[in-house]
Amino acid sequence: MLLDEIRQLVAQHAMLSCPVGQITDDADLYALGLTSLRTVNLMLALEDHFEVEFPTQMLSRRTFESVRVLAESIEKLQAS
Repeated sequence: MLLDEIRQLVAQHAMLSCPVGQITDDADLYALGLTSLRTVNLMLALEDHFEVEFPTQMLSRRTFESVRVLAESIEKLQAS
């Protein structure tokens, strides 16, 4: 499932302050320790894993704020 795959990548690349298993789909990843550098690492991992590329207009805090928003963004990218 898409959310589970994203959750695994968040666990590997975001280095958050709590275990990813305790994070709800709508939890604010930035409040849990996601930084701009870690966002870049996460973005690259997501692009590689899902074979997508985030366009410039999607490179914002909003796109990476939660697992759910990331899933929605990736679904949009895969559909186009």
